[in-house]
Amino acid sequence: MKAPLLLSLCLLLNSLTHATPPNLVVFLADDAGWGDYSFSGNTQVATPNIDSIAKGGISLDRFFVCPVCSPTRAEFLTGRYHPRTGVKGVSTGQERLNLDEKTIADAFSAAGYATGAFGKWHNGSQWPYHPMARGFDTYFGHSSGHWGEYFDAPLEDEGKMVKTKGYIVDVCTDKALAFIDQNRGKPFFCYVPFTTPHSPWAAPEKDWARFKDKPITQTATVADQEIADETRCALAMIENQDANIGRILTKLKDLGLEENTIVLYFSDNGPNSNRWTGGMKGRKAQTDEGGVRSVCYLKWPAKLPAGHTVPQIAGAIDLLPTIANLAGVKRVGDKALDGRDLSPLLLKEATEWPDRRIFSTWASNISVRTQTHRLDNTGQLFDMVNDPGQTTPINAREPGLAAELSAAVEAWRKEMYGPDATAPSKVKGKGGKAKGNPNAVDPRPLPVGYREFPITMLPARDGEPRGRVQRSSKAPNCSYFVNWTSLEDSLVWNLEVVTTGRYEVAIDYTCPLPDAGATVELRFGESRLTGKVAPGWDPPLLTNQDTLPRPDGESTMKDFKTLVLGEIDLTAGQGPLTLRALEIPGKSVMDLRRVTLTLK
Repeated sequence: MKAPLLLSLCLLLNSLTHATPPNLVVFLADDAGWGDYSFSGNTQVATPNIDSIAKGGISLDRFFVCPVCSPTRAEFLTGRYHPRTGVKGVSTGQERLNLDEKTIADAFSAAGYATGAFGKWHNGSQWPYHPMARGFDTYFGHSSGHWGEYFDAPLEDEGKMVKTKGYIVDVCTDKALAFIDQNRGKPFFCYVPFTTPHSPWAAPEKDWARFKDKPITQTATVADQEIADETRCALAMIENQDANIGRILTKLKDLGLEENTIVLYFSDNGPNSNRWTGGMKGRKAQTDEGGVRSVCYLKWPAKLPAGHTVPQIAGAIDLLPTIANLAGVKRVGDKALDGRDLSPLLLKEATEWPDRRIFSTWASNISVRTQTHRLDNTGQLFDMVNDPGQTTPINAREPGLAAELSAAVEAWRKEMYGPDATAPSKVKGKGGKAKGNPNAVDPRPLPVGYREFPITMLPARDGEPRGRVQRSSKAPNCSYFVNWTSLEDSLVWNLEVVTTGRYEVAIDYTCPLPDAGATVELRFGESRLTGKVAPGWDPPLLTNQDTLPRPDGESTMKDFKTLVLGEIDLTAGQGPLTLRALEIPGKSVMDLRRVTLTLK
């Protein structure tokens, strides 16, 4: 009797375990290419922890994301093509996810999950674009597209800037581990969007030491454009990332949560430098295969088979419907999805799978992928089964298919951008060909003054320099305003003040000591606040950040000082918030990193 009773108890416990809602851990790499992993065949790098997700679960072999960061994040969050969601750029407010969109975090939060995000957000900074307004209970990291400090970085902790100690990926992983530990007794969704291997090229010394003298034995498709040290540094950052993933996987195992946790890993676009991609054409910001193909690994030991490869094409748009269905979580929102639920493929239940097309767009370029072919942004058709490197167009051999896919691209363009559209958003990315100002400030105003989130940070990234003022680099994401020398100069943010009230105004600035004492005025409508830029604060540029010289266009950072200018009464409404100088006793006013408004 004892053996049957024990067996019955085991079956009951097993049933209860599987009926418990699964936890969800999502890892998202930043600028890692398909070829940056040992599971993909890269023998120059060791990624055992990331590989273990594929070996213990499923690899989506033909998985496609967007050519750049924020669009992929929007598609993961919503299950919809990013042009539908309001995301049309990567900075100056163009990266924001429309407020009528609902996210995967909204769904899991509504289902009773604890939700937390730890790392790079990149879909809006000010509330209600902030991650804590998009379904996450807590947030730690940086909300902008990329960050200029990877060591001892100032980062956001639920709306407040804090100074951290250590390497940025290690620090954010520490926060994710604490979140898992805190919520181990209930279902949780832990989102870890890493900030690597995005530049600046900065790896911890112990990781760089393994790579700095390592020969490059697998080269980029365009080998003469590969910079060996950039490849070495990217792989060093990937190995650091792998070690941090190992820390989280170990935590799940130690807490007895491994069996009933869905773990997902993917990247947001192709590689950010020319390095090995298995012979694919393209890199970040390009719509060819190498620019949009990513690894995607998914495991859930309690339910999904191990070591299974899915050959059907899939994309970031599929993740929300797939994960929600697997977890038994009801989607929030009623906008039409572009993604498919892949669970029949993951569970090996699909007896047939309808053909489909996956579209990729950036910087006026559109390409479309079928299971067997890709039509590139110039209208050239390629057989991706027999010519995965896109070396020989086959338009003459397959004119009917080329015409069919060209028509599909034009129909998709009009569906995404309107019936009169001839090209998508004129936003330029690296490698793109769009015309217009890639740093143009998004016309949607920046919201200020929500009682539930009273702190609103207005970084230089989201403002507009006027007069002679310039950004510290051509990449707005991690920049500050410089060259403020004239009374005709000003800095402007387009605001929508939601709540009439009194606001504390603080600025993060630097100023040469002899120039201290400039009088500045902050104005919104009829409200004005004046204050003096003092004391002087002139720290050196940071020299402890870079493993390799910083790429052209990225700001070299420094330690900014916070100064409370005073308080100002703001009336609800929309208009420009203007900061200008009334008196300049020295040669300059200041360099400005951000203005912060706090509703009292």
